[in-house]
Amino acid sequence: MQMFRSARLKLTLFYLAILLGFSLTLTLAFRTAADSEFGHATRDQRQVVRQIFLDYLDRGEIGSPSNSYQSAQDDEASAWRVHLDRDLALVNIYAILIGGLLSYWFADRTLKPIEEAHEAQQRFVADASHELRTPLTSLQLENELFLRQKKFDADEAKTLITSNLEEVQRLHQLSSTLLDLTQYGHAALKRGPVGVKHVVEAAVRQAHPVAEQKGVTMQETVAEATVVGHHDSLVQLLGILLDNALKYGAPNGVVQVRGQRHGGQYVLQVIDDGMGISADDLPHIFERLYRGDKARSNKTGGYGLGLSLGQEIAHANHSQITARNNLDGGACFELRLEIA
Repeated sequence: MQMFRSARLKLTLFYLAILLGFSLTLTLAFRTAADSEFGHATRDQRQVVRQIFLDYLDRGEIGSPSNSYQSAQDDEASAWRVHLDRDLALVNIYAILIGGLLSYWFADRTLKPIEEAHEAQQRFVADASHELRTPLTSLQLENELFLRQKKFDADEAKTLITSNLEEVQRLHQLSSTLLDLTQYGHAALKRGPVGVKHVVEAAVRQAHPVAEQKGVTMQETVAEATVVGHHDSLVQLLGILLDNALKYGAPNGVVQVRGQRHGGQYVLQVIDDGMGISADDLPHIFERLYRGDKARSNKTGGYGLGLSLGQEIAHANHSQITARNNLDGGACFELRLEIA
């Protein structure tokens, strides 16, 4: 993008200016110190020569011409300064060339995360706008068609209102999820000791009606433990994972919730027996509004925000969530929590 190319160039010049200023400061300091040392050495040598010349005069002997020695020494000092200035200039030229390349590299590394975050934000805004537009367009179209009718009865009006309420509910769900994403992204949850079994029981109880409707059996194998976290948000997170497992698991299948200690952490797993996650989709499933396998997504509904929200909740609880496929089929989502 043009904006980031310009920013990269400006940041490169800024880094280069700092490096050049530092290099010139060192050069001047070195030049001054070297010239001072050379001057001291020259004066000392001149004093020795002068003393020798005076000793010769005291003994009535012909001494060496100190003026000629001083002139030769001045010529040597001038040549030395010329060579020193040339060498220092070459050092600064090399510093500018190498520093320019390093400055550009550092500028690129500095701006890369910002650029990626900006691109992700643009994609998110575009996708969110699209998702919001769909129910709004449906609402508008249904109402326009209804108003074009010359006659309508109470049943038709009731059907329209029911449909409108469904679309409003979808909009409410989407806006609530987007708000939760924002809140958890900047949340500082008050964490404390939480019983894992209480969290699992609460989440399973909430998911039970959907599981019963789909004929799915939920199995719990959870070792008792106390972890550090926020109870309500962990229930919400586990509910998201169970909802995902119920959507994509096999009909009349089994969803398992397993939990056990592993070193200083507690590992909580939600496992389904569905088709699993494709290799192309696996790296992206926690991205906002990402929905792999569009055919399945259209059947199950949703906006591709659940797992993104789950990841934000996990981060707010200082925990880690990952996903993988089981060797015998199905997907496994794993949450690692800190033992209290």
